[in-house]
Amino acid sequence: MSEQNNFKPFVSPQTNMKELTLKSILVGGIFGVIFGASTVYLALKAGLTVSASIPIAVISILLGKLFLKT
Repeated sequence: MSEQNNFKPFVSPQTNMKELTLKSILVGGIFGVIFGASTVYLALKAGLTVSASIPIAVISILLGKLFLKT
């Protein structure tokens, strides 16, 4: 335990960040409708459905970074 821990967090503990905003609600609703409809379409077309939570999370983060500057 002689190593020094020089961990510096990306966001300081004193920072007060808003988590629930109108923008987050609208974007979440839009993504929910789009990906929900695509999952239902796939289920009706192919006769089975898959768990789309991981692809949805990855695509949502990508689109948020590209277009919403989050």
